[in-house]
Amino acid sequence: MDTDITLHGIIPPLVTPLFNDNELDEEGLEKLINKLLKAGVHGIFLLGTTGEGTSLNYKLREKFIRQACSIINKKVPVMVCITDTSFTGSLEIAHICKDARADSLVVAPPYYFPIAEVEMQHYLDDLAVELPLPFLLYNMPSHTKLHMSVDTVKHAKDLGAIGIKDSSGDMFYMIELINSLKNSGNFSIITGTEIFIPETIFQGGDGAIAGGANMFPQLFVEYYKASVEKDFTKIDLLRQIVVEIYKTIYNVGNFSSRYTVSTKCALAAMGVCNDYVAHPLRQFDKPEKEVVYEYVDIIRGMISEYENR
Repeated sequence: MDTDITLHGIIPPLVTPLFNDNELDEEGLEKLINKLLKAGVHGIFLLGTTGEGTSLNYKLREKFIRQACSIINKKVPVMVCITDTSFTGSLEIAHICKDARADSLVVAPPYYFPIAEVEMQHYLDDLAVELPLPFLLYNMPSHTKLHMSVDTVKHAKDLGAIGIKDSSGDMFYMIELINSLKNSGNFSIITGTEIFIPETIFQGGDGAIAGGANMFPQLFVEYYKASVEKDFTKIDLLRQIVVEIYKTIYNVGNFSSRYTVSTKCALAAMGVCNDYVAHPLRQFDKPEKEVVYEYVDIIRGMISEYENR
């Protein structure tokens, strides 16, 4: 198994463009991937939370993995979330990823039964030896009921994990991870909270799996570069735009699902792909769509002003 993979930079968690629960928006998928590659992203993450991975049937997941990997064609590393409520289901997806020429797998705690740290460690003991590709952890306590301890992350690294995406939103935890693992070899620590990009890099982390990079990939690539270069003037200017995305596009609608729904809606406003979201989520009605369209224009204007300053 090739474990010589270094994950860093901006890695968009790709949305899954859909026409309905069974049909992929193939043209939209190609347009989206090409948009991201042109902007210089450093990798692409498939079937994560933003990609509605757990809402898609297995046939559709397989088609999406194969088509996305074919379009990307090794231009950047591809990681795929394989987590399923079924252990064997996760392994089946893992082998599809291997056949599709993905580069690594992403493993979160199975998301139905609440499990203890020791149960997660035993789960990883059994899973890791069966995986056909390198893997990294995905810490998403709001969705999985388990906030993985640093000890569990270390245990995963001992089993061969190459990194972790932390979407806990807990900066103290992120710093503890970095301090505990930064001198332990090839292990990438990547934030899933895009507003934390500078702090993650300053502390010794490696990058971000940033949902906003689906919409504005160049913005987040620049935000990452400014952080690496410690260009505080640029960081301040770019952070203002990122904060505005949080305050506008991410804040449309009344449900906790609005982040995923609004991201797809914004991409539809840009003419990139369809805005359909898989059940149980529901796409915005016309009034909300109109608000998102207005916000997209505002963010575009801020980016243009930054570029022309």
